[in-house]
Amino acid sequence: MRIATWNINSLRLRIDLLRRLVQQEGCDVICLQEIKVEDGLFPLEAVKALGYPYIRFHGMKGYNGVAILSKIPFTVMDPKDWCLKGDARHAHVVLDGDVELHNFYIPAGGDIPDPEENVKFAHKLQFLDELTAHFAAGAKAGASAKGKAIMVGDLNIAPLEDDVWSHKQLLSVVSHTPIEVEKLTAVQKAGKWVDAVRQITPAPTKLFSWWSYRSADWTRNDRGRRLDHVWVTPAISKRVRHATILKDMRGWTQPSDHVAVIVDID
Repeated sequence: MRIATWNINSLRLRIDLLRRLVQQEGCDVICLQEIKVEDGLFPLEAVKALGYPYIRFHGMKGYNGVAILSKIPFTVMDPKDWCLKGDARHAHVVLDGDVELHNFYIPAGGDIPDPEENVKFAHKLQFLDELTAHFAAGAKAGASAKGKAIMVGDLNIAPLEDDVWSHKQLLSVVSHTPIEVEKLTAVQKAGKWVDAVRQITPAPTKLFSWWSYRSADWTRNDRGRRLDHVWVTPAISKRVRHATILKDMRGWTQPSDHVAVIVDID
């Protein structure tokens, strides 16, 4: 199975780029974040025409939203209402073969890394705490530790020093602050998740999946961050064969500021 995760930053605006990704990579499952389309306007037929008959989308008007496109049949599970905000940040299915799949779009957190001064950052930290509690409960039941599960998405945190262009300069920048890294690590430990990309390409190799639109020339500066992740349970980590980040996508016409992350699982 080839699975991809990509913050597309508007599905309708970039559906031609999605088509290009499908033609180039032939993914079996594609998980999208920030689709920015309410459910009634989701381009269902256009997406099915790309070769994905099984589609789960959970959207809202103008921002957020997630979708799972699959060639593999699945059972749709109800998404949890994280932080009681109803803001379409989670899609959850069980693929044939009893593989649980979570697609997350974790809040970005704004610009000020202080929950007292910035409600967006407070929301992000609360979201991470709820994730930890959720997966810890699953692990106690044996589901995560023994089962086959995959968690992907734009987690909006670059956890390792080599997941950012400059660890020292970004320590006080939202997405790489110590408290965010600490809380994301807690989520990972709670679910016994294995970072599939770093399993294939461990640190200290630098890996990025996001480059800011604010950079005049992202190729020259290469000031990226690895915000997009594919995590798997131990049962699946043994079957991970390849992982790649499609950096070239950042140079496509009218690109998202994120690129796709792809993992091959035997």
